Amino acid sequence: MKNRVTELFAIDYPIIQAGMVWASGWRLASAVSNAGGLGLLGAGSMYPDVLREHIQKCRKATNNPFGVNVPMLYPDLEEIMDIIQEEKVPIVFTSAGNPKTWTATLKAAGCTVVHVVSSLKFAMKAQDAGVDAIVAEGFEAGGHNGRDETTTLTLIPAVREQVSVPLIAAGGIATGEAMLAAMVLGADGVQVGSRFVASEEASSHPEFKRMVVEAGEGDTHLTLKELAPVRLLKNKFYRDIQAAYARGATPEQLAEILGRARAKKGMFEGDLEEGELEIGQVSAIIHDILPAAQIVANMLREFRTARDKAARLDF
Repeated sequence: MKNRVTELFAIDYPIIQAGMVWASGWRLASAVSNAGGLGLLGAGSMYPDVLREHIQKCRKATNNPFGVNVPMLYPDLEEIMDIIQEEKVPIVFTSAGNPKTWTATLKAAGCTVVHVVSSLKFAMKAQDAGVDAIVAEGFEAGGHNGRDETTTLTLIPAVREQVSVPLIAAGGIATGEAMLAAMVLGADGVQVGSRFVASEEASSHPEFKRMVVEAGEGDTHLTLKELAPVRLLKNKFYRDIQAAYARGATPEQLAEILGRARAKKGMFEGDLEEGELEIGQVSAIIHDILPAAQIVANMLREFRTARDKAARLDF
């Protein structure tokens, strides 16, 4: 399967594993890269020295390209970027910040740079900043998200119409059918998060994975827009946030409830009541925990079956 995304990253299939916090360590990233996709290390939940360790372990575990996802709202950003350049990471996905800040520096160091956006406006700014590709993420996605609540179905064709660099669709994609739909809408590839959270190699806690596969329709909600919008599974912590809204809580009071390390508590340590549990709407159709290579194989099989079925449609 050859297109602009596979050629840009030198991979077999245009399937990118998102760099989800507390899920995307070297085991998951290397497994996806070994399966022919692009694995990403999630720097957002790693101290700089931990990131270096994961980069080195990932390099030993795969001979294929892999990358690092860097949310630019996190601390230690300069040190993280220094490590990425020192370790000669070939591909960097940036998010949650201004792409102009680091794109030129990373490209000068030989990195392929991709920026994640949630709107057409920011997609155009990313292209102007000189990125090599763009991830356009609809609000169905888990984790930190856009305030505009633009769905993937709407966002991808809007961005494709205005942007010329390779385009990667994200948000609500866990199957080959969804991959085909995104590519019909104009994407050159897909970024997959929630489906890989429910993988054997993901570093997220087994109890969190279990809650993901047990989730149903309506069990997630986009909240905390006053701070940084995030899609959460509904648990006690989520209900505490909603009760604070009902009391008319200020952003400062919401931040106090959020506190520190809530995401680690929930997704990595397995506290399903007090922890922050970030996952996408598509969790409602994820029913099992599989090896990452099997997830990639299933998506490719589903993609080809759906493509062939669509070719037989007659109106």
